[in-house]
Amino acid sequence: MSLTIEAVTGDELKDVLPDLARLRITVFRDWPYLYDGTEEYEREYLAKFIAAQGAVCVVARDGKKVVGASTASPMAETDEEFILPFKAAGYDVSKVFYCGESVLIGGYRGQGAGHRFFDEREAHARRLGGYEISTFCRVVRPDDHPLKPASYRPLDGFWKKRGYAPADGLVAQYPWKDIGESDETDKPLQFWTHRL
Repeated sequence: MSLTIEAVTGDELKDVLPDLARLRITVFRDWPYLYDGTEEYEREYLAKFIAAQGAVCVVARDGKKVVGASTASPMAETDEEFILPFKAAGYDVSKVFYCGESVLIGGYRGQGAGHRFFDEREAHARRLGGYEISTFCRVVRPDDHPLKPASYRPLDGFWKKRGYAPADGLVAQYPWKDIGESDETDKPLQFWTHRL
């Protein structure tokens, strides 16, 4: 398996949306997200993403098949739920670049795509200019959650090697429907930050 990685912006983002939606529904179904995704939800969520000025999607392909994707955009262009914790903590949101999801099919992990996803998104932020902080968030689940696999290894070590650290007090609440649930519920999302 040999992966090619490409950063996609502007009108070309529309071309990768079906693959991004498919990957989000598939990959985020697993722990710790437990996301019970639908195409309708994805259409609404991703419509906001492609409308964002400065958005980028880093796409991983095996031949022509899209097997991974990673998104980012200026924080000011994201959902209010993500912006509010930064505003409340006194950050200048216009200087924060938000790295959204990274989704990669299991068999392609461990080949450097995760590093490339961060490299490309951070490089995009630097090209846009004016951003001082790169950030992403991860869902916080209780350690004793009944669906947590015994084999689960968090990515904290990888993120720390990239220079990111959890930011005290920066926690968003964002709703989605977990597998096995009938309604959406808010999930806490801890932000990690890194100076660009």
